[in-house]
Amino acid sequence: MSLKHQVIEAFDPNGVGAREGIFGLPFDETTADLILIPVPWEVTVSYSSGTAQGPEAMFDASFQVDLFQDDIHDAWKMGIYMLPIPEAIETKSSNYRIMARNYISWLEGGMNEADKERFVAIPQLIDQACAEMNEWVYAQVKHYRSQGKLVALVGGDHSTPLGMIRALAEEYTSFGILQIDAHADLRKAYEDFEYSHASICYNALKLPQISRLVQVGVRDYCQAEAIMAKENNRIHTFYDKDIKEDIYEGKAWKIICDDIIEQLPQDVYVTIDIDGLDPKLCPHTGTPVAGGFEMEQVLYLMKQVVRSGRKIIGFDIVEVAPGPEGDEWDGNVGARVLYRMANLYGASQGKLNLK
Repeated sequence: MSLKHQVIEAFDPNGVGAREGIFGLPFDETTADLILIPVPWEVTVSYSSGTAQGPEAMFDASFQVDLFQDDIHDAWKMGIYMLPIPEAIETKSSNYRIMARNYISWLEGGMNEADKERFVAIPQLIDQACAEMNEWVYAQVKHYRSQGKLVALVGGDHSTPLGMIRALAEEYTSFGILQIDAHADLRKAYEDFEYSHASICYNALKLPQISRLVQVGVRDYCQAEAIMAKENNRIHTFYDKDIKEDIYEGKAWKIICDDIIEQLPQDVYVTIDIDGLDPKLCPHTGTPVAGGFEMEQVLYLMKQVVRSGRKIIGFDIVEVAPGPEGDEWDGNVGARVLYRMANLYGASQGKLNLK
């Protein structure tokens, strides 16, 4: 009997999970099929902070998630393992966040000429720190993919998946990105930071392997982003306003999902910014925006992606932030999205069977 089967045989999925592995699962990086890479990074956030604690918040809340999935038999047996929170990344994020916050305050204050010399070098320093974070993520993904593992990323702000997307671009000659988000994230070097959380999709599109970017739920964006989304034939944006108007006029969510999926190529990377959901589900996210989806709407869309025969090649969940004084609501929602996405990812890869 293999080590993994020994672990499975000794585990009771109906019992109380030990607070060791995420979701109370008994797997480690050897026995798990899916490795979750936590990236506690939020250097360039431009509104509220806290997303660097997202991975820990989801981990802590995960023990309240029941493992049973009625349409994926024994989903937990695939094995999910979250790597330890990388303290060096978290410390670096905290240090550079202070520097970036001061620079953003200077910009918002009108760029006082007297302070220009003090701030002029900061964007370059921030860009270098973010580039190093991207390289760390890239190396982690390459390492575990070389072992045949499925890999997903848990942020952190929305800048964190770029290294993962780059790693997958070396493995797949062509793939699409399905983005759930309140924001378009198509800004070029937002607030002078090349690797801003608001620039993740702009940066991803620099990769020629990205054949399609399908954005869903966007409702807070600038004119330049709207023009780019309209003029770039690789981008198709389903704006939140248009989706809601279709629903109000009688169009079924199933039909809208079919329209979204029709725009996707065979291989799809999924990036979920939690602020794509209604902010009642993520009130402490970095940049909440009124509107958005119920959790089950997004997860239904993902289920339909798998049922369409498309293959999810990786995913991330970002911008989850814990509430004050130990409030686990955001982490609880994030953990539930994470578990379901992990199972659907496994189903699309043939590790699990979706009814």
